[in-house]
Amino acid sequence: MLVGTQVRRVAVVGGTRIPFARGHGAYAKVGNQDMFTAVLQALVARHRIAGERLGDVTGGAVLKHSRDFNLVRECVLSSGLDAATPGLDMQRACGTGLDAAISIAMKIALGQMDAGIAGGFDTVSDPPIVYPRSYQQLLLRAYRGKTLAQRITPFFGLRPRMFKPVMPGVAGSSPDDSTHSRTRLKSFECLSTAPPVTSPRRSPAMRYLATSACSTAVYMSWLPTRA
Repeated sequence: MLVGTQVRRVAVVGGTRIPFARGHGAYAKVGNQDMFTAVLQALVARHRIAGERLGDVTGGAVLKHSRDFNLVRECVLSSGLDAATPGLDMQRACGTGLDAAISIAMKIALGQMDAGIAGGFDTVSDPPIVYPRSYQQLLLRAYRGKTLAQRITPFFGLRPRMFKPVMPGVAGSSPDDSTHSRTRLKSFECLSTAPPVTSPRRSPAMRYLATSACSTAVYMSWLPTRA
């Protein structure tokens, strides 16, 4: 919805990212929240917007834990921005960061806000490993039991195969889509012309190229209309 009488011009004021790292390497013990928080803190410090209330911070990842349903908002609370700044999570294979930037730009252009931050992040070093659905259903049947017998009986159906971990995967509906997803996963978020900054927990020695773990964010604002 357009707020005002005309669409506004939008500019990318600046951006930053953490160094690239190979999966299960430098960021082996670091999750998505740690990576994106480090990027937001650096962006806030670089552009001197600490304590400012922005219109929105939008970002996301493809590989996320179920506990990370509100991850961007959690990162905002540790970024140095005003705690009233909202955070929005997105999730799209090969395009989360791009969609986040488009969303922020559109809101600024339509006059819904004056400035915001868009970004993306992902790591294969902290995947959401779960158990098969059969084990989940067994636990739920036990949980729903009203008596002690009803709560214990489902466990007699335990089978060794139920304890086989299920790793996350990004697959399309066709072989071509599946291959594209695996090889190009989160490529946009890993490509940035902004100079890298070292996360507080990382060493300069970690600055080598890979696409298995990274985090990027850009600060966007509106531009006055040319005379």
